[in-house]
Amino acid sequence: MDSELNPYTPGSGRRPPALTGRDATIKGFDLVVARSKRGVVDRGVMLSGLRGVGKTALLNHLRMHVAEPRDWVTISLEAQTTASGAAAVRRQLGRELLTAVRRFSHRRRLEHVLESLQGVIGTFTLSIGPVSVSRQALPAGTERAGSGALEVDLPELVEDVCTVLQREGSALALFIDELQDLDLELLSALLTVQHMTQQRELPFYLVGAGLPNLPATLTSARSYAERLFTYTTIGPLSTRDAGLALSEPAEQLGAGFASDALTLLVEVSGGYPYFLQTFGQAIWDLAPEKTFTLPDAHAAILEGWEALDGGFFPSRWERATPAERAYLHAMATLAGTGGGAPTTAAVVKQLDTSQKASSATRSQLIGKGLIYSPEHGRVAFTVPGMVDFLQRQDPTIDRSR
Repeated sequence: MDSELNPYTPGSGRRPPALTGRDATIKGFDLVVARSKRGVVDRGVMLSGLRGVGKTALLNHLRMHVAEPRDWVTISLEAQTTASGAAAVRRQLGRELLTAVRRFSHRRRLEHVLESLQGVIGTFTLSIGPVSVSRQALPAGTERAGSGALEVDLPELVEDVCTVLQREGSALALFIDELQDLDLELLSALLTVQHMTQQRELPFYLVGAGLPNLPATLTSARSYAERLFTYTTIGPLSTRDAGLALSEPAEQLGAGFASDALTLLVEVSGGYPYFLQTFGQAIWDLAPEKTFTLPDAHAAILEGWEALDGGFFPSRWERATPAERAYLHAMATLAGTGGGAPTTAAVVKQLDTSQKASSATRSQLIGKGLIYSPEHGRVAFTVPGMVDFLQRQDPTIDRSR
């Protein structure tokens, strides 16, 4: 097949050609946006799940294809774990908000909106770090959101912006990916803002995506966070939806799958969208005819795993220190074929180390987003297929357990 026409798009946050299996989440958020137009303020939205399930693509879809067409003011951010990254996110927040409000004002031909808000936004950006705004350029008498205390300035900023947007029938939404990595001070301030705006019925929405530990992270930051959001776990696609994710793009270009080939690819992928796109890309490039056969599927699987083993998995593995790799190796050995979640006690025993040393390593791996705790006393990989990857690298891992 012509590689130039290949419709499959493996990549971080890239929207697949067929966004299947997410209709309920999309319709739910569409209702939130529709109700906001009627002055009804709903909860924010949180998406959580393993890596490779399409959370970022779905988050982007909600922003670009649901919120923005309804004239919401939106900001897109990606949280980072480093100190420099956290500072950059704060600066970006102020800068992107000013840009978004400017666009909204010009689009609506409402210059008074920009005039009333650029002072408070500019003051906020100055209070959290150096940006391309000079204090001399701000309106005289601007005092709101300029104390330098995030827990004070951010609520004032959002209140002023949302009060204006509410009069204009719009809303403000922050779409934040990797939300579990947001620095605690900013995360706590945003949760406070979400709480405050819901109480005052102001149209502010925090829409986030993150790893399976995201709900626990939010509740740890603010105990009332469990009541601020609609939580949705994004998992692998059903057999039907996974099949459609592969077949629909091919059919639109005059190609198709033999039923046994499609069944095999869906089974091997485990329904994970990233794997589906990888295998789809491989079979398109390899297949000599427009009907993709079972031998084509077998060849695509081999090429697909080779591609994944060359980038998707190593990008996580290489972030780990030797001690952390030993911990991951022990987890893989204990998880076995099912890729389950071993107990932390079993990992300690497997490593033949102290509880204290093991706990420190576990915390570091959780901080790096490589593992999470699905329940108290257990650990699991955040990356689907990681057990199989480690076994392919080290056949001594016993997967028969």
